[in-house]
Amino acid sequence: MEKPDAVEHLERPTPSPSKLDGPVVEDDVNDASRNRKFNRRLDYRVLPLCCWVYLLNFLDRGNIGNSKVLNAETGDDLLQQTNMTANGYALTVTLFSLAYTLFEVPSNWIMKHYVRPSVWLGSLLFCWGAVTIGFAGVQNYASVVVLRFLIGVFEAGFFPGIVYLITIWYRHNERAVRIALVIAFCNLAGAFGGAVAYGVGHINGAGGLEGFRWLFIIEGIITLLSAFLLFFFLPDYPARARWLNDADKHFAVARLEERGGGYSQEHASRREILETCFSPRMLAHYCAYVADVVPQGSFTFFTPTIVTGLGYTSIQAQLLTVPPWVVGFVVAITLSYSADHFNARGWHITIASTVGGVGWLTAGLLPADAYVQRYGCLCMAAAGAFPAAPSMTNWVTCNTPSFLTIPLAIALHNSCAGLGQIVAQWIWRASEAKTGYPTGNFVCAGCSFFVAIVATCLRLRYGVMNKRQVLDARGEKRTWAY
Repeated sequence: MEKPDAVEHLERPTPSPSKLDGPVVEDDVNDASRNRKFNRRLDYRVLPLCCWVYLLNFLDRGNIGNSKVLNAETGDDLLQQTNMTANGYALTVTLFSLAYTLFEVPSNWIMKHYVRPSVWLGSLLFCWGAVTIGFAGVQNYASVVVLRFLIGVFEAGFFPGIVYLITIWYRHNERAVRIALVIAFCNLAGAFGGAVAYGVGHINGAGGLEGFRWLFIIEGIITLLSAFLLFFFLPDYPARARWLNDADKHFAVARLEERGGGYSQEHASRREILETCFSPRMLAHYCAYVADVVPQGSFTFFTPTIVTGLGYTSIQAQLLTVPPWVVGFVVAITLSYSADHFNARGWHITIASTVGGVGWLTAGLLPADAYVQRYGCLCMAAAGAFPAAPSMTNWVTCNTPSFLTIPLAIALHNSCAGLGQIVAQWIWRASEAKTGYPTGNFVCAGCSFFVAIVATCLRLRYGVMNKRQVLDARGEKRTWAY
């Protein structure tokens, strides 16, 4: 496939007349009014599509959690229909998360060097939508494992691809709130998924199909058709944007040069790659994200199970999963806007993770039959992991050892999600349902407090690096983001 245009190089090469006709003018990249107007136009083009398809991404990621308990009272849930045990379910979602860990870095590498974002992300969306529809026909455990792994393969590169697309277009202090808007739609996906599962649970048996099969069919068709929105409408790079004139294209490139971003096919040096992968502070970012994803994964795959353990039926549990997700959505947007506005990502992550940790810890300490109080704690826990994730992701893009390794850092950071999800999938033990799942609650609490500690240490470390004027891996002066 033809390689993407490299007009948007970080060093801003002389544009080809065939690509950017007209005189190159000096752009005032600090013009606040022009940046606001440009971002408004860009937001209309990029964010609605990214938010919608990421909602579908998370919907198709979490629907197995809904199907696990949907219509369980009549023996029509996924587990009973495929003779899957609780450990078999945990293994299935573990392999799904393993696919995430393995394929995120290669996916971003392909998108950076060979395939335009609209084509690559659209193809991934189409493929996992098709597999989701096929999931409706599973009859045994083996088919569940294989299809779920394939969904993980196709979904793996989607979120890091979206984050990379955001770095192509937005400045460092504009990204977190946009990433938050995208991630926040996973909260809406959790709420929407619970509402859809609640409705589908009432048509169990229609057309000779169990409710969980209808769930996969409906959500899979929506995903598959949405792929065409990306093929035709998702912006790739400024040089390909027909809705921008030449002056705006130059402005879109120039405003990203100071703190990194934009598109470049230049290869990073060995030192830049090694520091991005193995430097202590980058490893601290990655480890913190592994810990943050443990409670995230708990919400994704086990919220219906947790709520069912609060004394509700499987169909009621689907509906009662909605409020915690809504809480997470509101807090995520507010927190991310504030983190960007005050340039204080570290402290915001610390506060959110601490609140979430208190929620999990309290839920684990309460009596198993304190249903109302434990449900309130679940809503409190929702204010932790998901709201912290956008700022954690943007923080990495701002502080990579080299601007050329931003796509690599994004993929490595998000591949840690797979590791965190694997942990989450084994801590909610079916044998602890009557005791309120203490293992799951306490592990999530510990992970949340760990994130808060690491975020505080990184915040202080970046303050010291700025005072000492520490150079990046290319030997260039940098202002490290707090």
